[in-house]
Amino acid sequence: MTDRVHDVRALYHAALRGVRPGALLDRLDFERMLGPPGAFRRIVVVGAGKAAMAMAGAIEARLGDALTEGLVVVPHGYPETFPEGLPRPRRIAVAEGGHPLPDASGVAATLRTLALAEGCGPDDALIALLSGGGSALWSAFAEGITLGDARALYRLLLRSGADIGRMNTVRKHVSRIAGGRLAEAAYPATVLAPALSDVVGDDLSVIASGPTVPDRTTFRDAVLVLQQFDLWEKAPASVRMHLRRGREDPSMETPKPGRPAFERALTVLIGSNRDALRAAAAEAGRRGYAVRIVSDRVTGEAREVGRRQAEAALAVRDAPVCLLWGGETTVAVRGAGKGGRNQELALAAALALEGASRPVAFLSGGTDGRDGPTDAAGAWGTNETIPDARARGLDPEAFLENNDAYTFFEHVGTLLKPGPTHTNVMDVQIALVGKAG
Repeated sequence: MTDRVHDVRALYHAALRGVRPGALLDRLDFERMLGPPGAFRRIVVVGAGKAAMAMAGAIEARLGDALTEGLVVVPHGYPETFPEGLPRPRRIAVAEGGHPLPDASGVAATLRTLALAEGCGPDDALIALLSGGGSALWSAFAEGITLGDARALYRLLLRSGADIGRMNTVRKHVSRIAGGRLAEAAYPATVLAPALSDVVGDDLSVIASGPTVPDRTTFRDAVLVLQQFDLWEKAPASVRMHLRRGREDPSMETPKPGRPAFERALTVLIGSNRDALRAAAAEAGRRGYAVRIVSDRVTGEAREVGRRQAEAALAVRDAPVCLLWGGETTVAVRGAGKGGRNQELALAAALALEGASRPVAFLSGGTDGRDGPTDAAGAWGTNETIPDARARGLDPEAFLENNDAYTFFEHVGTLLKPGPTHTNVMDVQIALVGKAG
């Protein structure tokens, strides 16, 4: 089992290497998209997200003296964790902001970003670097909504079990930059937005809440999301007032398809969860496993997904086999414990593996290096994890019921802690199956 544990962790790191922002940006033909050097009076770079600093360094190395100025926003602490060997941005300023809850420094950086966009003219280009986390890091809010009210709204959404698409439907309609408003702020400049997807299905209008693409959702949709998840009466009064006004006043709506700003804005997908899974698959093949990429569109309640994935691993007939999944699950938080969707998924999988005769190593990890409000990206386990825990007096079901998977895996010593990865393409799950004993 030791070899499989070593391998399952190695495959996770291979997945991360497959979505390094610099290599993904190298796929873009900038001259075809922006024209030859000197085509613009100024080139301004902005960005937000967990990959924004790495993307900024790669863009700066690519553009050289053609770059005029820029600003990207990353979560607090990211500049101190920037990997050695990657180009660090120098001309592009790096600001830090709150994530997953917005904070005052993020608001200030967002206002600076909007000012940079609004300062662009028809002979200028704005390059907007988009990656997961941008919805919290670009966080200037509609008039009348305080930062405290916005934080309360975000906290409700994060604990609701709503998927990222529904959460961003609400966030777009309280924002001054999301839902196409950045493209409008930059108009009539040319906008190029390379996007690293952290959403199932790679919908460009959902990544970082779609600041450079038309928004097909409405204020009415945002109200319905809050009502669907029983959040309407819990939301701050200022949020409810703003959404009611927007529902009745079409002039407040986010920009829709056909607006002139989008004729000069191009948003391009540069990488996704599929790239991470392909990289993990290639490494698994090198290690002698038969590989099946099962899905890159995994959604649903984390504990249910974990159970089903473990059952799928136990059902394979040949060995050694590597099964790979990717996507983003949700957790409806009802307990008072500590954890995240990957840790909860891994605990449910370990429970389903208990007592199995097939040796299995299972890992679930976020590609951003962080799972929920913890310092872990996820966790791993085997079919021996739960029996060993019970022998030590631990009650795995109680930890799961209390949404306390972090504490459980801390006790058994199998938390996954890579630190910030400076990329983000949702989550990966890896199951390595050996021959029955």
